[in-house]
Amino acid sequence: MKARETLHGNVPDKSPVVLLLIDVINDLDFSGSDKLMRYALPMAKRLAKLKKRAKNHGCAAIYVNDNFGRWRSDFNSQVQHCLEDDVPGRKVVELLRPAEDDYFVLKPAYSGFYSTALELLLKHLEAHTLILTGFATNMCVLFTANDAFLRGYHVCVPGDCVAANSEKLSQDALDQMRASLKAGVHDAGTLPWAKWKRKKLDRK
Repeated sequence: MKARETLHGNVPDKSPVVLLLIDVINDLDFSGSDKLMRYALPMAKRLAKLKKRAKNHGCAAIYVNDNFGRWRSDFNSQVQHCLEDDVPGRKVVELLRPAEDDYFVLKPAYSGFYSTALELLLKHLEAHTLILTGFATNMCVLFTANDAFLRGYHVCVPGDCVAANSEKLSQDALDQMRASLKAGVHDAGTLPWAKWKRKKLDRK
């Protein structure tokens, strides 16, 4: 079968640069979520714009989302819950709701690679660069970045498209990713699309 058929028609089938949206489909209904909400909604507005730019550059978007312990649920159920119920994260999910051609991977723990099909999907897409966005900078974003680095991916983190419970927690995690994982930390408006495009052409 063709790759397009095996992945149920999702496109693009090849994407050297991939946008990961980590735990953004989130009701944010937990103790202390008000601290994260302070930064989550402004971040979601910026991330929604980044996602549009990434799609214009031909990048696949993968929602890497926690199952929040709901083992009998699925990704679509989580989206519906966040959109239809009166939960704190509703406005965030309204901004970042997935499109039909987006991919998704459910994870049971912090890293998007732990016990998931993410690595297999990235190999199918022939990805070499991952743009990590979402929640929380110092937790799931950091753990996913670490596992991506160990697997040889170039990691890029737009500092204005991630959020944590405080600016310090977020900045400390960004500094750690830059220093230890050789991550490119940029604002979303200064991502090196031209450089990535040249890299793609050089590989042909």
